[in-house]
Amino acid sequence: MTPNGVEDEDKFLASGVAGIQQNAFHMHRALDSNNLKDALKYSAQMLSELRTSRLSPHKYYELYMRAFDELRKLEMFFKEETKRGCSIVELYELVQHAGNILPRLYLLCTVGSVYIKSKEAPAKDILKDLVEMCRGIQHPLRGLFLRSYLSQVSKDKLPDIGSEYEGDADTVVDAVEFVLQNFTEMNKLWVRMQHQGPALEKMKREKERSELRDLVGKNLHVLSQIEGIDLEMYKETVLPRILEQVVNCKDEIAQGYLMDCIIQVFPDEYHLQTLETLLGACPQLQPSVDIKMVLARLMERLSNYAALSTDVLPEFFQVEAFAKLNSAIGKVIEAQEDMPIAGVVTLYSSLLTFTLHVHPDRLDYVDQILGACVKKLSGKGKLKDSIATKQIVALLSAPLEKYKDIDTALKLSNYPHVMEHLDDATSKVMANVLVQTILKNKTCISTDEKVEALFELMKGLIRDLDENLHDEFDEEDFKEEQNSVSRLIQMLHNDDPEEMLKIICTVKKHIVTGGPKRLPFTVPPLIFNSLKLVRRLQNQDENAPEEETSAIPKKIFQILNQIIEALSSVPVPELALRLYLECAEAANDSDLEPVAYEFFTQAYILYEEEISDSKAQVTAIQLIIGTLQRMHIFGVENRDTLTHKATGYSAKLLKKPDQCKAVYSCAHLFWVDDQDSIKDGERVLLCLKRALRIANAAQQMSNATRGSSGSVLLFIEILNKYLYFYEKGVTQITVASIQSLLELITTEMQSENKTADPAADALLASTLRYIQFQKDKGGAVGEKYESIKS
Repeated sequence: MTPNGVEDEDKFLASGVAGIQQNAFHMHRALDSNNLKDALKYSAQMLSELRTSRLSPHKYYELYMRAFDELRKLEMFFKEETKRGCSIVELYELVQHAGNILPRLYLLCTVGSVYIKSKEAPAKDILKDLVEMCRGIQHPLRGLFLRSYLSQVSKDKLPDIGSEYEGDADTVVDAVEFVLQNFTEMNKLWVRMQHQGPALEKMKREKERSELRDLVGKNLHVLSQIEGIDLEMYKETVLPRILEQVVNCKDEIAQGYLMDCIIQVFPDEYHLQTLETLLGACPQLQPSVDIKMVLARLMERLSNYAALSTDVLPEFFQVEAFAKLNSAIGKVIEAQEDMPIAGVVTLYSSLLTFTLHVHPDRLDYVDQILGACVKKLSGKGKLKDSIATKQIVALLSAPLEKYKDIDTALKLSNYPHVMEHLDDATSKVMANVLVQTILKNKTCISTDEKVEALFELMKGLIRDLDENLHDEFDEEDFKEEQNSVSRLIQMLHNDDPEEMLKIICTVKKHIVTGGPKRLPFTVPPLIFNSLKLVRRLQNQDENAPEEETSAIPKKIFQILNQIIEALSSVPVPELALRLYLECAEAANDSDLEPVAYEFFTQAYILYEEEISDSKAQVTAIQLIIGTLQRMHIFGVENRDTLTHKATGYSAKLLKKPDQCKAVYSCAHLFWVDDQDSIKDGERVLLCLKRALRIANAAQQMSNATRGSSGSVLLFIEILNKYLYFYEKGVTQITVASIQSLLELITTEMQSENKTADPAADALLASTLRYIQFQKDKGGAVGEKYESIKS
């Protein structure tokens, strides 16, 4: 509407409001003086303002509400008049003499309301009279509001069962007939609005009609509130009459809205028992009506009804609800060949939700729906429509939410075929939903077939898909996703070693193609899950044949070697070294010396060729020494080779303090408590003396470069190693050597060039307390420590 048109309309509204106010003023004065004749005259003049054709529905509604408020006051006056002895019958006749038909009918409805309340005549006769006389207004807008007024004033005065206005045995039929007749006439007026005015204003008219739809829909709400309507009457009379009007009006807006009204206002059990009738009307609607939304809302309503209680489920089985809905959806999709794919998926998603509520045990129904969806999607490739992909995610998520068990989803043969139509980004989202479902419900995937099927569904998370290569990379999201995959790999389990080995091989096949970003996340959990199997095999019955018990661990270690080698493409040498050492320790516990030696060899090669950062080297050396110390499987030659290498690496570290710590740690490689074959006191002493020389060199370097002797922390740490091995019975560690070291530390601590070091002071104090504590113990230990002067 043009600005001038809006201004004109505002003027007409203002003029109408002023007319109503002015006449209402005179009407009130007449009412106050009990002047019935003038009251009717001015009320008719007031209502004449509603005869205008110059207002839009929105503005007309404002004018109507002004008049409506005044009519309520007039109705109260009529009630008072009847109490004072005025004949309501005469009053009913009197208002029919108003000059114009519209004011006459408004007044007639108002008096009619009082007439019904007086019970001087049957309610059904008055209502029939009123609804028939309202046919006198055929202007769509004016007629709609007049009939809306009639509906408003009569809704609490219908001759319903239990109502004070109840009449004879057919009283409910009369009430229903009145509401249905009013509804039919209102719908005709509402539809007629679409065909008035120039074609250019079609959009405007559709908007105006949408604003008025509740006036028509309220009739159906009134119908649903009539207590006397039982299932039989609804099935035989009410629904057929409503659907007849809906179908015959042949109007897109009316059909879509009224079908939705039917679904929303009437009880669920009625819908269930009249499902065939309701679905039969759908193909008769106009092609432009959004039938998918009608069906989706119906299925949503029925799904919620089924979810309330299992007691209602036999009703669904009795009427074969699934078969009828499935057939109706198939016919709608077939009839509307140009239906967007999003609409198709919406329908199947609603049907699936319904099925999961009503037939949770019928996996064949669920798979049938997915299969129908796949059939419709075939040839479409990966969907680009965001609405369609969102609906597919909802479709695929529904079984997971219902069954809370990925095993069930894996039994659905069409499930992966639906996922194939998701674009890579959405496939990734769906894969994440699958993983989170497994983690949340702690589902154990126990066969390699299921693992294969699951990892195929999860491919968006475990490998780089083509279109992801250029996508924006969110580091935090990626880490979260991969950590979830790692937790999933740890949960894979089967009590049968052979089956578990198959699972490990299946997982390995999928994750090695994961690309350099994923491997550091996915390789470690697979390694540790495999080692869990190795440990389990160690604890099995020792009576089993040796060939049988060692064959599986050997196979596992071969697989583990291949998996860790895959990390070389990343590269993450520190992680690979840790994993090699973990495997070496597991091989040691399985008494597989060649395997353990090979893992150590691989770890050493990584250290020499890949690890160049000084901090990483220090950490790696400590790991190597710690692991090697726990190894018991090696023969003398192999152990000497590995130990020699470890001490050599320690002595070649860049920083002197790091060298010193690594060298004194190597002393533990030559004295292991529970292994009599590894007790070489000479080499222990050699390591400790070498560490002392390196510590002394570090002091001299500090003195030369900084002018101070630096910290004595290294000497105190070496003293602790001396005490450790002295206590363990290494004869080469003597009281004299300990005493000499103590004196050296004391001298250095008192030196003027000493750098203040609280950590060194605290460690020395702790060490001296320990010596005193051992002295106070008495016995053999006390005697050993008694000769040490602290």
